[in-house]
Amino acid sequence: MKVAIVGAGFSGIAMGMALRRDGIDDFTIFERGGDLGGVWRANHYPGSACDVPSHVYSYSNEQRRDWTRLCSPQEEILHYLHEVADGHGVAPRIRTGTEIASAEFDAGARRWRLRTTAGEEHEAEALVVACGQLSRPSWPAIPGREEFAGHEFHSAEWDHDYDLTGRRVAVVGTGASAVQFVPPIAERVAQLDVYQRTPPWMLPRTNDPYPRWRRRLLEHVPGLQRLRRRYLLTVMESTILGFTKVPPLRWWVAAWSQAFIRMQVRDPVLRRKLWPDYPLGCKRVLFSSHYLPALQRPNVEVVTDAIDRITPGGVVAGGRERPVDCIVWGTGFKANEFVVPMAVTGRDGRDLQQAWSGGAEAHLGITVAGFPGMYMLYGPNTNLGVGSIIEMIEAQVAYVSGALRAARTAGAPLDLRPEVQRWSGDLVQDRLRDSIWTACDSWYRQDGAGRVVNNWPGLMAEYRRATREFDPSEYVVASDEWATTMRATPTG
Repeated sequence: MKVAIVGAGFSGIAMGMALRRDGIDDFTIFERGGDLGGVWRANHYPGSACDVPSHVYSYSNEQRRDWTRLCSPQEEILHYLHEVADGHGVAPRIRTGTEIASAEFDAGARRWRLRTTAGEEHEAEALVVACGQLSRPSWPAIPGREEFAGHEFHSAEWDHDYDLTGRRVAVVGTGASAVQFVPPIAERVAQLDVYQRTPPWMLPRTNDPYPRWRRRLLEHVPGLQRLRRRYLLTVMESTILGFTKVPPLRWWVAAWSQAFIRMQVRDPVLRRKLWPDYPLGCKRVLFSSHYLPALQRPNVEVVTDAIDRITPGGVVAGGRERPVDCIVWGTGFKANEFVVPMAVTGRDGRDLQQAWSGGAEAHLGITVAGFPGMYMLYGPNTNLGVGSIIEMIEAQVAYVSGALRAARTAGAPLDLRPEVQRWSGDLVQDRLRDSIWTACDSWYRQDGAGRVVNNWPGLMAEYRRATREFDPSEYVVASDEWATTMRATPTG
């Protein structure tokens, strides 16, 4: 079987490892960037680090006991991914600098035909889309932006050649990236204006390097790493319950966050600006013990007025223009556009974006009816409000491996039954209606306020159970004879 994988981040590398374990060596991972790593290749801004502990934000079969701190910085995670890809023979199968422009299913040949932006053509019997949800920077449509005469860049495309020292800088956005890069740049710039639309709920995290004694314990005490990993996953699952089924757990976390904000921000005027006015959890909860103190520096101003326009020399908000030399856009990603700009065409000319016009949807976040032999990793409704996405990715990879084994036996691609997708999607949306994620506008929802298309409605353990066994009766095969056989197979 020939397999094409689009994306060489955590998902693509995990899929490559699984294919090699299953004896499938004819696969290529297409990566548009100049290196593997996905989000950890792109996001190299000052202070970039994961906000999930490394003991769970890593592959279960590739555990390290020498992490330097609780939540690893970007360069350490990228080094880890290189080690894993090299050690499992995945790295030689990655084609960097190769962006897939389109993927079209050829029903006659029962293959996917891929075309790169450079015009190259490739084909495969199975297509694994591992682009992730946080791969394309979002640039806001603010009047006058194209007229700005200073320097500008997105946090996911950080310009290290531009020296911020002594400059007047505007940061637009106060999400997960800004919380990390604002403290280090605030120490260097002459003036920092932080434009905030919505204040984040904050929890403490210093993330200092582990002392030597702790690193030695983790490295040399058998089972300690496994025990720590299990403990962290249990804490995360408990918090997910607070976001979905047990509100008192969420109220306790909210009280903790409020106490933390009161302790760190003594000025009542500034505290009112930084006080969240929406339920905890419906937007991403952020972790930092350095962000709020940075906003209280004498050279930092928090601006809560909406931005009216950009001028050649500054930013106008609330009728006042503040002059700036550089704008850093910390405005996040186009998280709802799961495969854009790649054009995906399935059976009978079915366009994926058109099929998703009412919101992205996939069975278990992995398969879509009308797109035989296509599998998604970190697809719709597989993100977590709290937890490790690596747990979800590994469950998806195991499910795809089962699907590929069934397809090899059938000798043809598998296509999800439409009624299974409808049932699966309705079940997820029904459960999400009772979750906290419908209580406010966020990137978890289509267009900020529509249906929740990013998050899984339950525990990580529930998702692992749901994906543990591939059920062939939920699919049909390109061969009519095989499809008849599968229809006769009882559903497990």
